[in-house]
Amino acid sequence: MSSPAALSASLVQIVNIESDLRAANSRLRYRLKLVEDLWESVLLRESGQELVDLLRQLRAMCSPEGQAPEYPAEEVLKVVESLDLHQATTAARAFALFFQLINIVEQDHEQEQTSIYRVSPINSETEYPVGTFRWLFPELKKLNVPPRQIQKILDNLDIRLVFTAHPTEIVRHTIREKQRTIAKMLKELDRLIGFRGDEAVTQAIAMNWEAASLQDQIAEEIRLWWRTDELNQIKPTVLDEADYTLHYFEEVLFDAIPVLYDRIASAISVTFPKLKLPRYDFCKFGSWVGSDRDGNPYVTPEVTWQTACYQRNLVLNKYIKSVDRLSRLLSLSQSLSDVSQDLLDSLGDDQIHLPEIYEKYSIKFRQEPYRLKLAYIKNRLERTRDRNQKLRHSGWQASEMELSTKGQEHQLYTNVADFLSELKLVQASLIETKLNPKPLENLIRQVEVYGFHLAHLDIRQESTQHSNTITEIAETLQLLPKPYDELTEVEKVTWLTQELKTRRPMIPANLNFSTKTNEIIETFRMVAKVQQEFSVEICNNYVISMNRSVSDILEVLLLAKEAGLYDPATGKGSLSIAPLFETVEDLQSAPPIMTELFELPLYRAYLESHDHLQEVMLGYSDSNKDSGFLSSNWEIYKAQRALQDVCQKYQVELRMFHGRGGSVGRGGGPTYEAILAQPGRSIEGRIKITEQGEVLASKYSLPEIALYNLETITTAVIQAALLPSSTDTLDCWLDTMEEISKRSRQVYRHLIYEQPNLVEFFHQVTPIEEISQLQISSRPARRAGKRDLGSLRAIPWVFSWTQSRFLLPSWYGIGAALEEFLQENPDGHLSLLQYFYSKWPFFKTAISRVEMTIAKTDLQIAHHYMRELTKEGYEEAFVEIFAEITEEFQRTRKVLQLITGQKQMLDSDRDLQRSVQLRNGSIVPLGFIQASLLKRLRQHRPDTVDLRSRYSKNELLRGALLTINGIAAGMRNTG
Repeated sequence: MSSPAALSASLVQIVNIESDLRAANSRLRYRLKLVEDLWESVLLRESGQELVDLLRQLRAMCSPEGQAPEYPAEEVLKVVESLDLHQATTAARAFALFFQLINIVEQDHEQEQTSIYRVSPINSETEYPVGTFRWLFPELKKLNVPPRQIQKILDNLDIRLVFTAHPTEIVRHTIREKQRTIAKMLKELDRLIGFRGDEAVTQAIAMNWEAASLQDQIAEEIRLWWRTDELNQIKPTVLDEADYTLHYFEEVLFDAIPVLYDRIASAISVTFPKLKLPRYDFCKFGSWVGSDRDGNPYVTPEVTWQTACYQRNLVLNKYIKSVDRLSRLLSLSQSLSDVSQDLLDSLGDDQIHLPEIYEKYSIKFRQEPYRLKLAYIKNRLERTRDRNQKLRHSGWQASEMELSTKGQEHQLYTNVADFLSELKLVQASLIETKLNPKPLENLIRQVEVYGFHLAHLDIRQESTQHSNTITEIAETLQLLPKPYDELTEVEKVTWLTQELKTRRPMIPANLNFSTKTNEIIETFRMVAKVQQEFSVEICNNYVISMNRSVSDILEVLLLAKEAGLYDPATGKGSLSIAPLFETVEDLQSAPPIMTELFELPLYRAYLESHDHLQEVMLGYSDSNKDSGFLSSNWEIYKAQRALQDVCQKYQVELRMFHGRGGSVGRGGGPTYEAILAQPGRSIEGRIKITEQGEVLASKYSLPEIALYNLETITTAVIQAALLPSSTDTLDCWLDTMEEISKRSRQVYRHLIYEQPNLVEFFHQVTPIEEISQLQISSRPARRAGKRDLGSLRAIPWVFSWTQSRFLLPSWYGIGAALEEFLQENPDGHLSLLQYFYSKWPFFKTAISRVEMTIAKTDLQIAHHYMRELTKEGYEEAFVEIFAEITEEFQRTRKVLQLITGQKQMLDSDRDLQRSVQLRNGSIVPLGFIQASLLKRLRQHRPDTVDLRSRYSKNELLRGALLTINGIAAGMRNTG
């Protein structure tokens, strides 16, 4: 039992935390008011009272809940239609600026809330937020989880977050920098006025000249932002995307990793002091930027090589700066502090191999051996970086002579292990004298995680590209009696297996095939070069999208063999192959495919070189587009359970790779809940997840939010492994979910794939064609040039429905399925669904995501899009489609309220409810403006100009694109 003093201290701590939370909420209200006032003052100064009055008038046209007014909204139409293009685009830019400012404030508020619980020591009497280390380990102890089980998970802990190569990030890098600047200024303003509540903030600022000056600077920064173009003028290159993505590593993640380790180490040592801590690199990062070539013709072997060099250059520069800081810190004199003999011996070796460094620093650091050692280390890093720059310019097809480091082994680092061993040599010498400087320990942790590669590069390509390549090779070289693509699956597997056992090369050194086939072959050869130069670790995973057979996997293995990535003599290889199952049919066929694969002795032997570990990727985006939200998630859930059974049968370790998107319609949502919603046995301390380009800013632009995100993911992985849901064994629950899922899929597919006018409806009432012209991604919006749903990528599919406020992919079909189930037994089945909601993480997470999207859906503004944008001759058909959508929306909302017991959407999450309503009030008028501009744009004729404003089609398109930018900011997601 706790002592009275301890209880008293705990109560004080709880009171302080609650007080801090109240203060944080008060600060949020003050900041929202402050930025809104600043927004209006800047617009007043830049564009005049007329614009401010217009914005106020438009915002006042919404209902108190932030919904669009009922149609027909004569006043709205009158105001919006009277705007010329300049007025409309200026209003759209103003609303976009407002949303971005609100986003800054809310993100800072989220960071502040995550920091509140960090100020006091871990105390068993205090309830810390669920999902944090401080909550997790005391909870495990309270539930009597055996320490040996916890230790097993900690030993196996392997979290990989992959930044994807197809960002839908609509905000320019330039604008992001301005947002960060304003966020820092607002924090400094809080510090200057010492704000703790809602007291007279304006007066406090006025009385503090520094605060008043800073507020003026914030206004000036917003003015600079207002005069900056929000739209990219040219399509970004793949390397531009790499630069954007790697920015988060440089600014936040490089320094966050040591702090993350401190947090988990502290929480474990307090609750379970005898447990061994996890490896430094339990959380690692990957990237598809510059390596994902599925549907992106601009990702060439040369681009991937350039990306690898770019990443290494970035991390080497970070290490050089860290070594500089260490040199300033480690000023120990040899006459005042002992130095290990090993370190002294290494200095002797360094003098031989780097005499110019000895001559330069031997007198300066005569009695400072650590600084002298660090001078050698820094010089080797700089030489390594300089060589990397030469390789970047010479390209991946550089000669062996150019790649060679012969004679330079002691002058630069040929591998990260040598660099790490030198750092540990310095650390060991210091530890002998009972010193262990934190910056050195942090640098060692960073090197363990980031190596000389920074992020792992996953190669991804679509399966038919490989089969087409082998078809052409076999036909050109006359390897088969009939074309490869005419073989049965059994015949393909038999021939591929034979070829994999053959030691002779199949592909000649000089390539005389088609351009596409040559590029596929060169991709594998480039990977071999990258592994040779950068180490196997940087690029050892190959993802096959649209994987539908065993032959798809063996084709990749054969192409890998031809590049020297697989040795038929030993049966070992350096490339791990990850099949990606995307559509519902693919997900259902995944277990039998993997069973057939594991039955092949050749492949089982191959897995030995990968520690018997098989990675399987599950696609959320295409399965959702194919089958609807609920069916997609249920099929992924079932596939995981079945794949786990298959791997267990063949004694293969399984790592699930979750291809989640940023929006709910592509598997997005809070990651912590998503991990806990997975089948219990599918996570054994090991997971891999995509982090989409559109969510990087919200998750990784601020240190505390990045750390909180990483911490909750880690917590969820450990929690899911040690406290799995027991519902996996309840067949009756699974049968019920199967029934609901099937019906949901039928309803969804009836509208999307069986309704003859749906494709036309989608293209007319959403801005899909205009979105395709946004310069936001190097990858085309479609896999092919066809104007059908099959070739359209899932990202613009979801993006377009979101813009016009339908958000259809995230909820359609669920209401009908649940309502039919309830009608079978109203009282009994409602009780059952409510029990699911309270006890089953999978069901709770699914319902919560649907609830959020329903709260963001506004069919009144969506109806306005339909009325304004429908072409002549489609009116009757579109009215019918919209009636189906409306009926399903109302049905879904009603069923959700029955299951959750809430009167309004998001009553259980007031912060999210406030955030949604705050934005809705300004998104509605922006939606009216967008619909108006789209109508003008689509009615424009090449030989005329817009009669109301005398603007060209390109100028109208720019106006429409600005509204897309603004609505995306307001919705806080795109696709």
